[in-house]
Amino acid sequence: MLEKSLLKRRIDKVCAGYACIEMSDLDKALKEMTSEGLILNHNGTIQLTEQGIRLGKEWQSLFLKKEPVLEVVTGVADGSITGLVVILSAFIGGLTMSTSAFAAFLTLTAVAMTNFSSFLLGGITEDLADIEALQTLMNHSLSDIPEKRERDKSLLLVKHLFTVLHKEIRKSNLYAAIICGTTTFLAGSIPIIAYLILPKPLDIILSLSIVGAVVGIFLVRYRSKRTKVHWKVTLFETIVIVAIAVLASLLIGRSA
Repeated sequence: MLEKSLLKRRIDKVCAGYACIEMSDLDKALKEMTSEGLILNHNGTIQLTEQGIRLGKEWQSLFLKKEPVLEVVTGVADGSITGLVVILSAFIGGLTMSTSAFAAFLTLTAVAMTNFSSFLLGGITEDLADIEALQTLMNHSLSDIPEKRERDKSLLLVKHLFTVLHKEIRKSNLYAAIICGTTTFLAGSIPIIAYLILPKPLDIILSLSIVGAVVGIFLVRYRSKRTKVHWKVTLFETIVIVAIAVLASLLIGRSA
């Protein structure tokens, strides 16, 4: 729950230097949101309804990528595949602990940094392009407002809104890149550490079990929940993709 006056101050703080939201505009917006069932207005105290909370999360996910789906899936998948390739390569090649540790650290760091830079640079470029397209569509829609004063005011507010969003999107992409890079490193390093420190044959058994648990349980469950696809279909897709990636990496490594 939030007082209307405090809400106004927070909006002014976010929009400082970009736009001025008048109290009359805020009251009008709150009335519309109340009629749509998004908020409850108790004598100036605002409270989101379940529908409002759900819609707010959807907007956050659309604009600011608050739901780290792609970065978590990418990090877990790439880290697990990298860890599995390193473990199998060390096991098949009979590498020493020091050699395996050096190769594992070098490979994982390279993959994690690649994912970090890809999400940071590619994510910012893609998201800003999407925002520009959305702003163009909204400007076109608002240009149909017949009253010039209201039309100009709405267009100005949209312009300032997307100026604020540009800054927030850059921050969210930095967080996404950090999440992906960190997840990649952790997903690969945990089974590798288990393989390096445990005695034979417990090392290969437990390390492969960790990879199987992460890929077969966490990754499949997470993807199935987000995509609303049955877990058996997601499990089959994940196993096939991981198997192909691991086999291809091992074959390329042996032929190199």
